[in-house]
Amino acid sequence: MEFTAIPGVGEKTAASLARLDDAERALRDGDVAALARAPGLTEGRAAAIARGAIRRRHGDDGDFLATDRSRELYEDVLGLLQARTQTTYAEKRLETLFPSSTESRIEEVRAFAADAMKRDVDDAVLEALSGVSPLTSPPTQRVRERCLATADAERYAEAEAAYPELSVEIVEDARDVAELARSYSTVVVLDESFAGIDVEGDVRVRPDALEHPEDIVPERLLDFFAVNRGRLEASAEVHEAAGMEPTCSLAELRDGLSRVDDDGELVGDEELARLTAAVDDVDAAVSTAESVANDHLRDAIREQDVTIEGTDFLSLVEQGARVDSLLDRELADEYDDALTKAREHVVDSLSLQSGETGPVDRLFPSDPSFPVDHREDVAARLETELGAARDQRAARLKADLATDLGDLRDPVEELVRDALELDVELAVARFATEFDCVMPEFGHAGFAIEGGRSPLLDVPFEEVDPVDYEVSGVTLLSGVNSGGKTSTLDLVGVVVLLAQMGLPVPAERVELGVVEELHYYEKSQGTLDAGAFESTLRDFATLTEGAANRLVLVDELESITEPGASAKIIAGILEELDGQETTAVFVSHLAGGIREAAEFPVAVDGIEAVGLEDGELQVNRSPVKDHLARSTPELIVEKLAGESGNAFYDRLLKKF
Repeated sequence: MEFTAIPGVGEKTAASLARLDDAERALRDGDVAALARAPGLTEGRAAAIARGAIRRRHGDDGDFLATDRSRELYEDVLGLLQARTQTTYAEKRLETLFPSSTESRIEEVRAFAADAMKRDVDDAVLEALSGVSPLTSPPTQRVRERCLATADAERYAEAEAAYPELSVEIVEDARDVAELARSYSTVVVLDESFAGIDVEGDVRVRPDALEHPEDIVPERLLDFFAVNRGRLEASAEVHEAAGMEPTCSLAELRDGLSRVDDDGELVGDEELARLTAAVDDVDAAVSTAESVANDHLRDAIREQDVTIEGTDFLSLVEQGARVDSLLDRELADEYDDALTKAREHVVDSLSLQSGETGPVDRLFPSDPSFPVDHREDVAARLETELGAARDQRAARLKADLATDLGDLRDPVEELVRDALELDVELAVARFATEFDCVMPEFGHAGFAIEGGRSPLLDVPFEEVDPVDYEVSGVTLLSGVNSGGKTSTLDLVGVVVLLAQMGLPVPAERVELGVVEELHYYEKSQGTLDAGAFESTLRDFATLTEGAANRLVLVDELESITEPGASAKIIAGILEELDGQETTAVFVSHLAGGIREAAEFPVAVDGIEAVGLEDGELQVNRSPVKDHLARSTPELIVEKLAGESGNAFYDRLLKKF
């Protein structure tokens, strides 16, 4: 795919996308998380790129939202969907849904939405989803007990690039390899020419090392599972709670996770734990062993029957007098016993096994001396040998575990992706359920809404009065103040937006035709000055030209200037729109004057107030077709005429 062909993608972003393993799939599926892994891309930017790729694939020009109010309404609708997500991923993923006039895109999302609406919304699933987020790559960790070795400069560069975790060393011969083996627990030689090398230490000749990172640096895979433990466990819980078929064995996944801690270190192996503890405790064990030997000799000296009192003898030797010959002559057996006890203490406290005690036998000098001191070089050797045994066992276990987890690496990507996509589906399902939505039907010219309720009103949704409204062509909508004209426009806008996003709509039934653009003009605040008035007229002049098949919603355009001029201007705009394949609803209090000024029979619908009750308007929220609604002042005059008997009110009522 030519990434620069996607709207909004330049050379730099295209280069970042090219570094992804599955960029084309991610663009096709709208996988915001995968796209956000590209260097320099945030999730918001990834969502924008995904939208651009979808538009390009379906030939969508992106011009559907033609006015500021149209875009605001879309953001409001999108916000309602996003508020029903559990994950940031789903919130960003929903941004790839947009209203389109392209049939293929609408049908694509309708198929997705139809499946989503079949989902059962379960609290256990939602709770599990709250712990899911896209998988992340752990930072590179240095592995210091292992190195790579090669005699080839080109191979050296490849190894450094492939394994930033390891040191890579240049060697010329077996002597160099042997030297490395004294410094590292494991040396991996990359050159086949070293096959059959015989040197002391853990030296492996692996010409294929660059192709098998799970063998050479199993820590890389273990760190991945360790850092993503919570995400993986939550995704497994989501699949179980939702009854979804997982992409891998959850038992095997949990078993693998149980064998590595949050730092990527192995757990659960008793032998590795023993060796690790032994390495950590060498210094303490040797120090205590000295005390054991010296305590034994002190007791022996105190009890010894020699020419000088034992206590005096002890005082002398502790002052540094040479007593080697005395010890050798008088306490040789006791000295041997002391060393035996010291060695036994080291073996027992470190839980050493057969084959590991060689350095312990040389840890203390065999020639009698007091106090007894251990040999530093032998203690260091003991610690080195135990450390090498620990590292080699850890490497073997890590390689085994990496082999097991390696088979799960790709499946867990899908496991998490499926859980995240479920959150997107459940957001649509929750929206559809909470707002009593149905899938709309296409084919009707204009729109026909039955039992529609706007989800944007500032009242509980269950208290919103249902609205039936049908329009084909150009129509004026009249009605009393606060009767619901603006909310009716919003309802129409919301229904058309959702329908052309491919999503369910908040109504009992909706039939409509696909429109190319949505032009929604909200009510202006007060009369405009000359410059703003001219700008507004230019907007409407543009509206009357160009593409047909639009939906135009206008709220009280008459507020832009004086009522008399407004009626004429609106009449002129309606005349132009009537000649196009356009559906338009203009809310106006000047319906009578506009109808008189227009050169064609303008349809007028009315939201009728049925009366006043305790000072409150009682309104039929569904517009009545071909009906000019009465104004609020008329209703008040009618109420007074009926109540007071004053002829003034009767005469005034006749003026309406």
